[in-house]
Amino acid sequence: MAKMKTTVLKTDENSAGSRLDVFVGEKLEISRSLAQTLIEDGGVRVNGCNSVKNYRIKGGETIEITVQDAKKLEAEPENIPVTIVYEDEYLLVADKPKGMVVHPAFGNKNGTLVNALLHHCDGRLSSINGVIRPGIVHRIDKDTSGLLIVAKTDDAHNGLAVQIANHLFTRRYEAICDGIIKEDKGTINLPIGRSEKDRKKMAVSPKRSREAVTHWRVINRYRGYTHVELTLETGRTHQIRVHLSHMGHPVTGDAVYGKAKNPFGLDGQCLFAKYISFIHPITKKSLSLEAAYPEYFIKTLDKLDKVFQNS
Repeated sequence: MAKMKTTVLKTDENSAGSRLDVFVGEKLEISRSLAQTLIEDGGVRVNGCNSVKNYRIKGGETIEITVQDAKKLEAEPENIPVTIVYEDEYLLVADKPKGMVVHPAFGNKNGTLVNALLHHCDGRLSSINGVIRPGIVHRIDKDTSGLLIVAKTDDAHNGLAVQIANHLFTRRYEAICDGIIKEDKGTINLPIGRSEKDRKKMAVSPKRSREAVTHWRVINRYRGYTHVELTLETGRTHQIRVHLSHMGHPVTGDAVYGKAKNPFGLDGQCLFAKYISFIHPITKKSLSLEAAYPEYFIKTLDKLDKVFQNS
């Protein structure tokens, strides 16, 4: 018999007004349609009672979400090359390429990092996040490349999750952004939530949002562009992209939060997760890892050096 796992959540005023399917989807990091199916199948109870997908949260409710743990992983192993920068029996750190989705979802059932890692690890990944996202502790966007920690065991996964919740990871990114940032460094401390104008996007908003803090410093300036380093204190969806766009300097190539066209022929944002530092959840050793510059980033910097460098 398959095991059932129940998650109990308490809503607050920040969630008030949200639809139940949107709330469940965001909390479980699943699609809205999958959340609706879960609600319709009776897997979500509000204050002990079954509810409907369009129920509006008032704040203060107790929401129980029950899902069935499948015995067999639904994501299938695929022999896809992936760069591993660190690995032991408990976890690994992969360098995800630009254009690769982290885990299967509607429209992206194959060719994901999870598919590649299931093959690489012979199916041995933590089961905390279920059958679609085994081993995934945190995520980066499809068109953002760079370092991603993956847990092989449940104990490692739980230990890493605690560090993330307590902001004990150091995650450092580099980006090319539009325009010239005049200051040398600074901090963006603005809450991020689902955009009220476009539910597919995130936005800086005081409503139904969560704290988001990004520290930045300028590495180099060019004519019309800035090479910047960004350190995350929190890890909200699209955080860097939303913060830089709100600052007036969207990531170059980001057609969602910036300009649709760019002079470098980029397919997606020029952003990568360069550095990560954390305490190994099992051995307790400090690990600091760094990714090499991806080819698209090097090419963009070369073009900036040759064409756009200020004298």
